[in-house]
Amino acid sequence: MKITILDDTLDAIRHLDCFAKLQGHDVKIWNDHTKDLDVLADRLKKTEALVLIRERTPVRAPLIERLPRLKLISQRSVYPHIDVDACTKHGVLLCSDMHPGRPSFATAELTWGLVLAAMRGIPQQMAALKTGRWQTMLGTAVRGRTLGILGYGRIGASVAGYGRAFGMKVLAWGREGSVARARAEGFEAVATKEALFEQSDVLSVHLRATKSTQSLVTAADLARMKSTALFVNTSRAAVVEPGALLAALSAGRPGMAAVDVYEEEPIVDGNHPLLKMDNVVCTPHIGYVERDGYESAFGMIFDQVLAYAEGKPVNMINPEVLGKS
Repeated sequence: MKITILDDTLDAIRHLDCFAKLQGHDVKIWNDHTKDLDVLADRLKKTEALVLIRERTPVRAPLIERLPRLKLISQRSVYPHIDVDACTKHGVLLCSDMHPGRPSFATAELTWGLVLAAMRGIPQQMAALKTGRWQTMLGTAVRGRTLGILGYGRIGASVAGYGRAFGMKVLAWGREGSVARARAEGFEAVATKEALFEQSDVLSVHLRATKSTQSLVTAADLARMKSTALFVNTSRAAVVEPGALLAALSAGRPGMAAVDVYEEEPIVDGNHPLLKMDNVVCTPHIGYVERDGYESAFGMIFDQVLAYAEGKPVNMINPEVLGKS
C-alpha cells in the first residue's frame, strides 16, 4: 500500500521499533506541518492509507473529495478533526484505537510537572540564573493546598493520585459517573463547577473537546479563582472560552497558569501573548510526546493499517464503508 504519514515534525516515527511493521509498503513521511488544502491534496494524491498524528491536521470534506485513491485513515484516540460523514460518502474507512481503560500517563506526568514548575517558578528561576540573578521569586509548596480536578476521567484520576501523594486535598467535579468514581476512590466531590473554581489552589482541566465541553470554562469561572491560584490545562484549549484565560490572568484571577494547549496550533513565531506573561508556564502540546507512548500509539496505528491490508480491519469508526461497492 501507498502510506503517507503527516506532521512528524520531530522525525521520530522512522526511528521507532514499531516502524518495522510497515516493511514492504511504500511509506512517505512528511516532517513539516501544513493546513494548506492545495498542498495537502498534492501530497496525498496517490495515498491509499493516511496515518495521522493526533489532531494536528484537519481532514475535512474539501480535502477528502480530492483524494480518490484514499481508502483508509488510521490514527488513535478522538477524531474531532476528521469529517467522518465525508469519509463515509467517499468510501474512506476511519480506524481509530480509542485505547479504553488506558490513561495517557505521559500527559498526567506532564501535568504534574507543570504544576510543580509553575508553583515553584522553576522556568523563571532558571531564566534568571542564566542572566546572573539569584533567587528572584518566592515559590509556593503544594502540600496542604487544594487540587481541583475538572473532569475525573482516566488522566484526571491519575493527576488526583499525584496530588494525594504530595499531601494535597483533592476535589473533583464533572459528569455524574466520574464524580461517583472520584468518591469511590476516596476523593471529595463538590456540588458545582463554581465551587471547584472558588476553592482550588491548583485547578487542572482533564476534558475531551466535544460539543458539550466547548467553552465549558468561562471568564466567570476563572474570575472566581483565588489571586494566588494556578490554572492548568493539558487537555484541549477549546474547553476554555476563547480569550478568557488571557483576560483573567491580566485581571489577576487566577494568579498563574500552566498550559500545553492553544486555540491555534502550532505556535511557530514565538508571538503568542501567553508566552509574554511572567506568570505563565507554556509547553508546546507535548503531553503525549514521549517515546514509550509513541511506540504504543503507532504500534496500534500501524496494526490497523496492516489489518486493513489483510482484509480484516479493526477499530472501525464507520464500518458501513465496507458495504459500499
